[in-house]
Amino acid sequence: MDWLQNINFIELIKCFITGGLICVIGQILIDKTKLTPARILVIFVTTGTILGGLGIYKYLVDFAGAGATVPLTGFGYNLAKGAIKGVQEYGLIGAFTGGVTASAGGISAAIFFGYIASLISKPKMKKE
Repeated sequence: MDWLQNINFIELIKCFITGGLICVIGQILIDKTKLTPARILVIFVTTGTILGGLGIYKYLVDFAGAGATVPLTGFGYNLAKGAIKGVQEYGLIGAFTGGVTASAGGISAAIFFGYIASLISKPKMKKE
């Protein structure tokens, strides 16, 4: 039970609430608009990229940790952060390669676990 003493519950609460609020925004967009899930995904990634490029999203990451980096907006933030670092290291070509390099682990995990999920599930078409 020594590990329990090392847990910062305030950090966990901030993480949970921030990630939850991002998810609530997505759910509201799904329920109250005619936007498709694919468009909402693009909006979230684009928002994270723009806020990351402007340096604004970093404050949310500093506040909430994984609560801000795990949702789709965090993926956009990671792309922007990687592109900025790529430009600093490699010039213009780094703008195109830096984001993918920074996100390679997350992309690989999404492909792998998506494949595993496709093997064990039976997809159904959404009824409208």
